[in-house]
Amino acid sequence: MRILPATLAFLAAFLAVPVAAQDERARVFASEASHYAVTVYRDPSRSVGAEMDQDNPRGYAMISETRTVTLPRGRSTILFEGVSEGMVAVSAIVSGLPGGTIEKNRNADLLSPAALVDRTLGNRVTITRFNPGTGKSESRDAIVRTRADGGIVLQTGDTFEAVRCSGLPEKLTFDGVPPELSARPIFNIDTYSETGGTYEIVLTYLSWGFDWEANYVAQLGNGRRDGTFPMGLTSWLTVLNDNGQSFPDAELMVVAGKIAIQSDFEELAKSPRARGLRLNCYPIGSTASGTPVRSYNAPPPPPPPPGMPQGFDDEVIVVTGSRMRRESFASISPLSVVSEESMAREENLADLKLYRVPRPVTVASKGMKQIAFLSREAIRTRWLYSAYCDPYDRFYPGDEKDDLEEAEIRLFTENKVDFGLGASLPMGKVNAFESTTLGPQLVAELELRDYPVGQEVELPLGQSAKVFSYCAHLGDTYPDDNGKRWTSIRMIVSNANDAPALVRVSFGNPASWEVRPQGQDAYVKNGDLVVDVEVPANSTYDKRWRVRRPKAYFTDE
Repeated sequence: MRILPATLAFLAAFLAVPVAAQDERARVFASEASHYAVTVYRDPSRSVGAEMDQDNPRGYAMISETRTVTLPRGRSTILFEGVSEGMVAVSAIVSGLPGGTIEKNRNADLLSPAALVDRTLGNRVTITRFNPGTGKSESRDAIVRTRADGGIVLQTGDTFEAVRCSGLPEKLTFDGVPPELSARPIFNIDTYSETGGTYEIVLTYLSWGFDWEANYVAQLGNGRRDGTFPMGLTSWLTVLNDNGQSFPDAELMVVAGKIAIQSDFEELAKSPRARGLRLNCYPIGSTASGTPVRSYNAPPPPPPPPGMPQGFDDEVIVVTGSRMRRESFASISPLSVVSEESMAREENLADLKLYRVPRPVTVASKGMKQIAFLSREAIRTRWLYSAYCDPYDRFYPGDEKDDLEEAEIRLFTENKVDFGLGASLPMGKVNAFESTTLGPQLVAELELRDYPVGQEVELPLGQSAKVFSYCAHLGDTYPDDNGKRWTSIRMIVSNANDAPALVRVSFGNPASWEVRPQGQDAYVKNGDLVVDVEVPANSTYDKRWRVRRPKAYFTDE
């Protein structure tokens, strides 16, 4: 094969360049973020009624950071300092670069004693020791010869010695910190630019260690003659950030709904480590028995500041207060009222709901933030009582009063504009208060699932002390004669309230029974066959209904 002279000259020049120089590329730091956008998703495994885990939140967030970078010509490495420690590096996308992304990496170490020693391996440091003979400290140059995996060995001249094994005070001084080693997490990418220049770029990635929930405060008003009452509702978004990074003046959004997640974000988002030094030496005792000394040259703890009571390690907290007027407690909810302009706004996101905060919000590290997103003053509400009927129970005259069972009471409304609501309600907890002469008093803590617009809202409170029910069949024959015969049952509902009571009687599976009540219609609700009964105030509903097994019930068997 014939090789041209020009090719030979190029190969000679290339081989003359050291290998390290051939692979050398510029390393540039992107600027601090000028704008943040944080979208928080709930923990997908958290069920209705479960609280956020403040010590280990298992939700996640999508974070976008707008930064500026100045690139030289050719290939370079961009370092993004201060990304979230829970960053899922494989999800990172960088837009705005002329040459795109060639390679991306996540630095595994934070600035720490062990990381600093490892990055200085083979380089010079200064070791300062106390000389007991002269009573002075002496410094000399040394070369780090081992990693910080349990001990440090230095070369000083022709000798090798371990650090902190002499029993005397020693100190290592480093000339500087490697640029890729930072106290804040760093993410870096390789890119290429033909001309170089300054660019505004956006780094977008998923991050572990976030969560959010909705919190509601309901104020129950006075009842009306028709059994309804107005309810005020104030709602708050509580956002949790367990990462060590804050996102100042961020555009904050939260997403309600459950997204199908297959990846283990917690495993993918291994946080960078700040490793300490473990210097294992035995100046006392033997290597077999170990040393009785926990730490060497550790100074005693500083005395408490003047005026600090002895025996207390925490800071003193002084609480002052003043008497508040009764009118301060007369608002629709115990929480402060927030203007509509500052509330989170609801938007559609595919089949989910997105709530966007209209003003910049600082999502602080290791903290929670609350933002108002809903306020309604007069939602038309009423109590809904739930009772169960088992037609197999047999009626015995004279025992009906003793067999009355407590009905379950629920807070009932419809998520419609006509009812004063008409807004999607994310999953959360509701604290319900009722006004008294002494101010609002807590009457219930309720668990709320996700309720879209248009659905009926039913929140169980427990057993009623004023509404009771009794249901049993009449006669000696049970209602199971192959669906050929209707059986009479006696339905009794007593209401001791001063207002009408709406009672929903359930028969269970719709495929198991056919019901013919007097003056009402049976229908299917939430998978059950039910009949609604309106019982006047301080009265009793006592009528005969007819039930039977449907023919399909026996065919399926």
